[in-house]
Amino acid sequence: MNREQKAASVAELQDRFSRASVTLVTANRGLTVAQATNLRRVLRAAGGELKVAKHTLAKRALSTTRYAGIEEFLRGAKNLVFGYEDPVAVTKVLVDFAAQNDKLEIEGGAVEGQVVRGEQVKALATMPDRRSLQARVVRQAISPGTRLVASVRSPGSCIVGAIAALVKRLEEGETAS
Repeated sequence: MNREQKAASVAELQDRFSRASVTLVTANRGLTVAQATNLRRVLRAAGGELKVAKHTLAKRALSTTRYAGIEEFLRGAKNLVFGYEDPVAVTKVLVDFAAQNDKLEIEGGAVEGQVVRGEQVKALATMPDRRSLQARVVRQAISPGTRLVASVRSPGSCIVGAIAALVKRLEEGETAS
């Protein structure tokens, strides 16, 4: 690899780091080509990607990004996983894949620049994804309005019910006399 190719590779990695909401480092302990291809496919479907890069180039690219803290994980045969849209979705896919394949180990990474260890990555995977959180916010925003409408309707329905009961009682009283 000549100097121009290295510079292009560093620039490409810097672009990925700048766009990523999560970057995770995994240790490949002998995944087959079919397993690696499957991992790439499921990551892509979740809005992420797997990248294999030379550590020296990755470290050079990291130095100018908010993910500089993950440099400590770049020792030995490692892969970089980038998540661009929803960090939880990419993390869930990666944790599920690692649980099914003991040849992939999650070393750690960073979420929005904050370094996380392997156990913290697994904890992140248990969080609700972005859509679930948005649905919760909408439910919470609608909830007070729903309660207000129920409160406004409640006295009216009580009065209507009382009048109906009074009318029924008066009608029964007239028929009994």
